[in-house]
Amino acid sequence: MIKIRDLEYLDAIDIHRHFGRAAEACFVSQPTLSGQIMKLEEQLGLVLVERQTRKVMLTPAGERLVAEARNVLRAAQSFEASAKALLDPFSGDLHIGLIPTLAPYLLPHIMKDLNEKLPKINFYLHEDKTKNLLKSLDDGKLDLLILPWLDEMDKFDRYDLFEEPLVLATSNEHPLSVKKTVNLDQLTHYEILTLEDGHCLRDQALGFCFTAGAKEDHRFQATSLETLRYMVSSNMGITLLPQLATLNQTATNTISYIPFTDPKPNRQISLMLRSGYSRMECIRAVVGCVKGSMKGVI
Repeated sequence: MIKIRDLEYLDAIDIHRHFGRAAEACFVSQPTLSGQIMKLEEQLGLVLVERQTRKVMLTPAGERLVAEARNVLRAAQSFEASAKALLDPFSGDLHIGLIPTLAPYLLPHIMKDLNEKLPKINFYLHEDKTKNLLKSLDDGKLDLLILPWLDEMDKFDRYDLFEEPLVLATSNEHPLSVKKTVNLDQLTHYEILTLEDGHCLRDQALGFCFTAGAKEDHRFQATSLETLRYMVSSNMGITLLPQLATLNQTATNTISYIPFTDPKPNRQISLMLRSGYSRMECIRAVVGCVKGSMKGVI
């Protein structure tokens, strides 16, 4: 009979493409992992792994079966989570994925309440780009995501948490810095500093800017909001920032944060999870806690 552990070994080989690193990820010795994979191949009568001197990769049969293996692993994880939820739905581990343009600005507002109201939950926080987080959620490696909602995420179940406005960030030397509010039309003909590809905030901000007739500043693409903030403070351009990233930053001598008049650009922050996820009592408690924590913040 095929063992769950053998499927975990096959999954690790596909991820790491190296027997040593795969064994390390599975907390076993390399000979143990290699031997179990060979036994699995003998049992199935198929060659699953192509062994080369410097690289390991799956054969076409291995590629086909590793996808099935992941379905089995997800089902096993769901079974285990369901059993734990029957004992106590508000205990155990919860793996949450967030993006870099949200995590450092949101977590200080919500984690204290989450830890106090759900003291038996062990919260594990994972920060990555949107594409990687969505794959990890789909693969069962994360329990939920807290992300700005995009249309292409509609395969997942969703709970809306709050709307976060975007504000205009300018140097205090910029002509727009004297305005108390701005509208999108006032960005016409301006060039906007942006994040690099892979950040969903980049696409959202550019969507609003292009509608207003603004253009992207191609001289530089930032890797983080803090880099964007530095560039703005150096009077190298203007940008749109999420409001959470500007809280406690207003007392600056170099940057002005200017709110937009209606229609205000914003992003919908939502909690996303796989359809059929078993720990719904826990999820509903997290949703209620985050909504409560964010009341009056923005």
